[in-house]
Amino acid sequence: MKKPRSRLVVAALSIAAVLGSLVTAHAAGADSGAANGSGARAATRGGVLANDFTAVDRTTAWNLTNTLDLKFPTYHPEGLAVVGDRMFLSSTQIIEPTKMYPTPQDGYDRTPGKGIGHLFVIDRQGKLLKDIVLGEGDMYHPGGIDFDGRNIWVPLAQYRPGSSAIMYRVDATTLQAHKEFEVHDHIGGIVYDRTTGHLVGNNWGSRRFYEWTAQGRTVATWDNPNHIVDFQDCQYVPDARMLCSGLTTFGQNPAAGGTSASYELGGLALIDLRSHDILHEIPFQKWSAAGHVVTRNPLKVAADGHHLTLWAAPDNGEDVKGTQVFTFEATV
Repeated sequence: MKKPRSRLVVAALSIAAVLGSLVTAHAAGADSGAANGSGARAATRGGVLANDFTAVDRTTAWNLTNTLDLKFPTYHPEGLAVVGDRMFLSSTQIIEPTKMYPTPQDGYDRTPGKGIGHLFVIDRQGKLLKDIVLGEGDMYHPGGIDFDGRNIWVPLAQYRPGSSAIMYRVDATTLQAHKEFEVHDHIGGIVYDRTTGHLVGNNWGSRRFYEWTAQGRTVATWDNPNHIVDFQDCQYVPDARMLCSGLTTFGQNPAAGGTSASYELGGLALIDLRSHDILHEIPFQKWSAAGHVVTRNPLKVAADGHHLTLWAAPDNGEDVKGTQVFTFEATV
């Protein structure tokens, strides 16, 4: 039986509304490269975040514009995604710490330990909306995460190098988690390449990168060209680039406390996903209440044409002020 025209009109309007909300959510996410509406329109043309970040140098002034206290157990935060009016924060809850073996056993340098992997869904006021528990067996360590416009991609690995990991896809609207495939290495961060539909991940210490299809077939591997910092959290940047943040911890000289004291060097790097070259990199020396460099773990950046917004959550839940999400802004 032919449907009345009024029903067809209503259905068309409903579909348009859904598509419009998806486009709005995509544009509002930090991983799209836009901090607000006007930037979102520019970001759809590609290159806004890449252009703005390339203009950043060591003299750029980053101003702290907001500090958000998270009032729930956050454990050890790992990755961050900012999507519209929500934030997604991955975190590792340690139940039993790993222990180093006297000599390697079965190819591992330490015990697997025990823990729980979390993906927290948080509103912009810091309220916990949902705790999505991920992982299985010895794989409980989530890493850096990425938003592809519809889904949050989360790697869940064993908490030891040269181990294994599961790749999860979490629908950012329904919050349903889907196990996609497993990898035979510790994967500490993930990026969704929107030009190919492939995933790019980095292993322990980010010394090696992998590229997979969405079904888990390995397309390429390459060594990290950056030897300054170990990347912890990365994000896709239009077109075919990724922005990675991280740190390296150095021992101090004897006058400053020797190897028992440490210094965290933070930094960010823009990397070409085709050539694998580093296109631009900067040090980042802002500090948290616990004395950690801001690029220590979860971090995302958005751009709005000569204006950058950076969100970071470097501290653990048990640190002096707990986990705080810092917002820094810079004009370039």
